[in-house]
Amino acid sequence: MQPSGNLVADTICRTAEIGLTITGAADAGNITIIDATPVAVATTCPECGHPGTKRDHVVRTLVDLPVVGFPTRLHVRVPRFLCTMASCPRKIFQASLACADDRSKLTHRVTRWVLQRLAIDRMSVAATATALGVGWELVNQVALDACRQLVYDNASHLDGVRILGVDEHVWKHTRKPGQPSNLVTILVDLTPLVDGRGPARLLDIRPGRSADVLRTWLQERDPGFREQVQVVTMDGFTGYASAVDQVLPGATKVMDPFHVVHLAADKLTGCRQRLQRETTGRRGRKDDPLYKHRRTLLTRTDYLMDLTPVW
Repeated sequence: MQPSGNLVADTICRTAEIGLTITGAADAGNITIIDATPVAVATTCPECGHPGTKRDHVVRTLVDLPVVGFPTRLHVRVPRFLCTMASCPRKIFQASLACADDRSKLTHRVTRWVLQRLAIDRMSVAATATALGVGWELVNQVALDACRQLVYDNASHLDGVRILGVDEHVWKHTRKPGQPSNLVTILVDLTPLVDGRGPARLLDIRPGRSADVLRTWLQERDPGFREQVQVVTMDGFTGYASAVDQVLPGATKVMDPFHVVHLAADKLTGCRQRLQRETTGRRGRKDDPLYKHRRTLLTRTDYLMDLTPVW
């Protein structure tokens, strides 16, 4: 059926691809308002499946893609129906829209647009919210919900994980008394990186840094996942090691290169400080050879110039 709206406006705003046709528009300052109606609606009751009779209309407001740089609001005229089944508990029902979930404030394509701006264009949440004319909290929650759906609803998300990376990360650098830990546990699939097939994959982030955090995450996975993990890379934290010993007894524990180098550097620094105290009886000063060349001792030979004096 040919829509009765404005074909030119539908083409410019691409509303036809989301099942709407434009019937009017208005300029509300910094926001563009577009009036639209559904091209087709389902008249069957979602409760019993029987057809309904038209009762009235309601206007549903949806956030849509910006038009020429201005935030857009769709005012969709949605029909409501009376259920013809006398025994049906739902007497009145509202037609659903293909462009948005029921009770949602945003269209589906806005959700995709938000993810593209944040993940691909590296826009901030604040800039994305400003472009849509909505609050920071709404954009942040939409992005979190969409990412969770993309990750956790994917049945193959954890397939092929043979090398599991575990590390902590400081989520925020300020924490008031009584607030939860500012550390999180990050779990990464290092299999594609080791095999040369691509970069590592982020699997999950869990609040806290303890053996219980890692143990709980591993126990929540199915036995097939735990059996396929062959190597677990981590830092020197004994909590992670004990969790792996308990849940993945057949996996090999290794320390990742960063922490190996960091541990060696700490030991070398401790040795230098001990020699400084034994030879001079005090801490190092700026003219002492051991103190003066403390950074040189921790620098790779590849980065040292030929003219750089060692002593």
